[in-house]
Amino acid sequence: MEKISSFQVDHTKLNPGMYLSRIDQGVVTYDIRFCKPNGGVYLENAGMHTLEHLFATYARNSEYKDHVIYVGPMGCRTGFYLLTLGLSHQDAIRLVQQSMAFISTYEGEIPGATEVECGNYREQNLSSARRYAASMLQVLEGYTVKQLEYRR
Repeated sequence: MEKISSFQVDHTKLNPGMYLSRIDQGVVTYDIRFCKPNGGVYLENAGMHTLEHLFATYARNSEYKDHVIYVGPMGCRTGFYLLTLGLSHQDAIRLVQQSMAFISTYEGEIPGATEVECGNYREQNLSSARRYAASMLQVLEGYTVKQLEYRR
């Protein structure tokens, strides 16, 4: 089988940040890295789960909602994928910045975190999600489209 493109990225050169992963038939996949791959520190499941609920909810209610295809965590627990359609790279950066600002100060019930709405509703950690979002918000401060390029 052919090696998929995400496995062709040199993970030893990745740092926290936002990267343009691929474009397929107009659908743009962004790689939002919260942790350095293989760095020994990873997103813990409960905090990552809460961040997923809040990130997806915010993005799908934002001014960019009609352009958001998917928001979800990476299995390696180092980040998230954001898939968009018809959204400029600058607006995608802005969406992630706004999402992280929202999550970093969020208080209240976690959207979609009930037994009826979620397959693992008890595993949530808002304080971790807020901490992860605040950290990413700092990384993305002043972020430019040029920084979306993977370092080769």
